[in-house]
Amino acid sequence: MFLTFIAGAQRPAQGPMSKKRITPEKLGYQLVWEDEFDGNKLDSTKWKVRGVGPRAIAYVSEEAVKVENGYLKLFALKQDDKMLGSAVGTQNLFMSKYGYYECRAQLQKSQGVWAAFWIQSAEISKGEDPSVYGAEIDIMEFFKKLGTDIVSHNVHWAYGPHQKTTHGMQSYLKGVSKGFHTFSLEWLPDKYIFYIDGYKFYEVTAGISNIEEYMILSMEYPNKIEEISKTIFPDVFIVDYVKVYQKKD
Repeated sequence: MFLTFIAGAQRPAQGPMSKKRITPEKLGYQLVWEDEFDGNKLDSTKWKVRGVGPRAIAYVSEEAVKVENGYLKLFALKQDDKMLGSAVGTQNLFMSKYGYYECRAQLQKSQGVWAAFWIQSAEISKGEDPSVYGAEIDIMEFFKKLGTDIVSHNVHWAYGPHQKTTHGMQSYLKGVSKGFHTFSLEWLPDKYIFYIDGYKFYEVTAGISNIEEYMILSMEYPNKIEEISKTIFPDVFIVDYVKVYQKKD
């Protein structure tokens, strides 16, 4: 996941494209997959803790992933000089193409670390055509240093020396860093549409994947230790649910 350079390539923040709020049902979608994180552990038929081991300046650990009181909690933890990050994914458990992808979540509180909800291709480093090899679709990332009311979106493809990106798209929604909000993507054969709380913020026609991909939820760290100088540990990304909708045809 190529995230560390994004903050330097963000577009100016913008409000929603329309005051109209949509739901996937209004767009003709039907629910096909969901997890409301009931119980006291991660549902292993839907998710796996992803990428256990070193990542950026931290270490992805199962210790930093908890399910309790109906929520998935992805922590950023500090244990002496060791920092723990967290990630879960649906690779090889639920792979899909097109549809409406949504999570309801509460974002992390501090700067430095960041919450992310994204879709990833298992083939992305094998070639440069996103239609064939897929894309990384960053439905939501919350870089708090950009502002307390700004959420970022991005698309990357062609991992390698010729990697391409749409560059960061910033959405401004007052109060988005407080309480729970929905972060959604409508993935169509010819475009991506990004939503927050049902409001449309961006439509993108570049980097369109036409292959099945998988979802990831994560608490990310930067590559440089000085970038977490304002991080308050422990911090947590709290997810209420994830839902996927598709159309019959």
